[in-house]
Formats: sequence, C-alpha cells, structure tokens
Amino acid sequence: MSESLKLAVLLGGPSAEREVSLRSGAAVARALRSRGHTVHEVDPEPGALRLPAGTQAVFLALHGTYGEDGTVQAELEQLGVPYTGCGVAASLFAFDKVVTKRRCLAAGVPTAKFVVFNSATAGWPEGWVPPVVLKPTRQGSSVGLQFVDRVEDFPRQLAESLRFGGEVVMEERITGRETTVGILDGHALPIVEVRPKAGAYDYTNKYTAGRTEYFCPAEFDAPTTARIQEAALGAFRAICGRDYARVDVMVRPDGSPVVLEVNTLPGMTETSLLPKAAAAVGLDFATLCERMVRLALNRTPQG
Repeated sequence: MSESLKLAVLLGGPSAEREVSLRSGAAVARALRSRGHTVHEVDPEPGALRLPAGTQAVFLALHGTYGEDGTVQAELEQLGVPYTGCGVAASLFAFDKVVTKRRCLAAGVPTAKFVVFNSATAGWPEGWVPPVVLKPTRQGSSVGLQFVDRVEDFPRQLAESLRFGGEVVMEERITGRETTVGILDGHALPIVEVRPKAGAYDYTNKYTAGRTEYFCPAEFDAPTTARIQEAALGAFRAICGRDYARVDVMVRPDGSPVVLEVNTLPGMTETSLLPKAAAAVGLDFATLCERMVRLALNRTPQG
C-alpha cells in the first residue's frame, strides 16, 4: 500500500472495555502514521457517528459493546465507508457467546459444555459439578468473568457476573493449556500459549504487565498444532468471519482442542496477542495494521 491514505481510527467508545480500546487505537494510529498515512482518531458517540471529510477507510480499534457487536459496523455500512474486520452478522454472532457456541456445535467445532442463566435467583443446575466458569454472554476482555469452585459460592458469583449484562453462560472449566489463534486473511497464524504466573487468565492478569507469560509459536507437536488451528478456523468460519479475528482455544491434556470464543476485534497494542502471532511470521506491527486496512479496501462495498 504505497499511496498515502486518509484514515480514521475509531477508539474508546462507550463499553466496559473503553480503556483497552483507547490503548489499541493509539497504537494503531501511531503505526499507520509511521507508514505515511493521514490518521484521525475518532472517539465515537453511538448513533451520532461523524467521520472526517474524505475518510477512505476506518480502522476499528473498538472493543466490547457498540464496537464489536455489529452496531458500529451497521452505521459504517450506512455511510458506505470501508472498515476493518468482520461484518455486521459475524460481529453479532461472535459477540454473543451462546450464539457462537451453538454455531460451533452445528459446524462440528468442539466447544465446552454450557448452560445459560438470566436470573440471579437461578439454582445450581442438575448434573453439574464444580469447577465451572461464569461469563457474561455479551462482554469481552474477561469482563465479569467468575471462576466457581464451590456450589455455595454460586449465587454470589452469578449475581456478580450478571452485573455486566442480563445473561450469563456457565461452562465446564477445561483443564489444560490455554491458547489463542490469530486468523489473518483466512489463514491461521502461529499459536500463542498463555500462562498466567498465578491464578487464572482474568482481567487483572491479562492487563497487568508481568502477570502472564506468552509463548509463540506454542510448543505443540505438528498434529496437535494442526488440530488447534483447524478448530480455530472452524469457529471463524462458523461465525461467518472475514479478514481477521482471534480465537481462544483450550487444549486438554490429550491434545484435543476446545474453542472458548471468537474475538472479532482483538486487542491491537504492539504487545497484544494477534500482533505477537503476526510477528512470529515476520509481520511487524505497522505492516499488520496496514494489511488490515488493505483487506478492507479490497472488498466490494457489499463485502
């Protein structure tokens, strides 16, 4: 992409992940400016999106509600401006963890056993045994994540998770290695293994420097690597993804993958997981950001 472009980076927004988005957007804007592009940083107001005149493409560095759930994508479709990442339908599908899991099941993609709650007065479900994980159905960045180790703690932890939306999904807690697989232009990037130094990979360990170690490419044998990447690609296809995403996958001790969720607008700081995976195949951060813009520009308006 040699010509200089007029680009807008959407960052911040109204979600619980605003601070993470501001960091992503600032990093992306710096990277794109380093490649010679004119970049405006736009902190959007839902329903009142305004772009600088002459904007040729939008880089979506938003996370969470509004940015990742198809809302801003629909607004940009109305404006007729190309934007990075997944379209309206894929964003809707992936942002809802229950829809993602049902689409994965229909496509034969392995995912964790689950049950859905929408009331803080719900009782412990029959046939389930701790440990389990509670997640708000429509949040990201581990917002509202609860690990339940004892049945007697369930009511309190369910109520806490429900604070971040009206529906919570409970999953079996998978024992094994935690990985994430970046997808770029329909191809799986090298696997990143995530190892918190203490505890689980929750919001604190995710966003506090030094609390988690990352290994890329993750040390799996070739057949296991292929299984993990194929599960990630299967989930990406199941939600009708395009251009790029990041798929979180647990790997059981026997090497079998279990898809947790699909992130259609993954973190985009220079130390985020998708950029780490891209760096492992020789794509520096600025080149990755520019590649994402090119994918958007190369689509037809209906793409």
